[in-house]
Amino acid sequence: METTTTTLYDRIGGAPAVEAAVRGMYDRILADPDLAPFFARTNFEHLVRRQCAFIGSALGGPEVYTGRDMAAAHRRHAIADHHFDLVAGHLMSTLDSLGVPSDLSAAILGIVDSVRPQVVNTEDL
Repeated sequence: METTTTTLYDRIGGAPAVEAAVRGMYDRILADPDLAPFFARTNFEHLVRRQCAFIGSALGGPEVYTGRDMAAAHRRHAIADHHFDLVAGHLMSTLDSLGVPSDLSAAILGIVDSVRPQVVNTEDL
């Protein structure tokens, strides 16, 4: 009997779902006065493509992330746990608004939280 493992990527709906989540999350981030300044000089479409590749790959999809490692990508910004938590909250809200089941959202947030040590680079004030 053949067994098939369905990835988290497939379970949420593949590339279209990843892109919808990334775009929705960044809409919320850019509307957040605590986070928007981090993205003031960012090419939004480039960021979305890169994040779709990163998240798609992390969720078991076919995308290949070729960007910088997380520490290097975030080094120039003073990112505290508070900022990381805000981004994670916006991702969770976006996943909820897209109807992603809570068990899948929790799994996705667990993956996101695994990069916290590479992203957070300053103490909360």
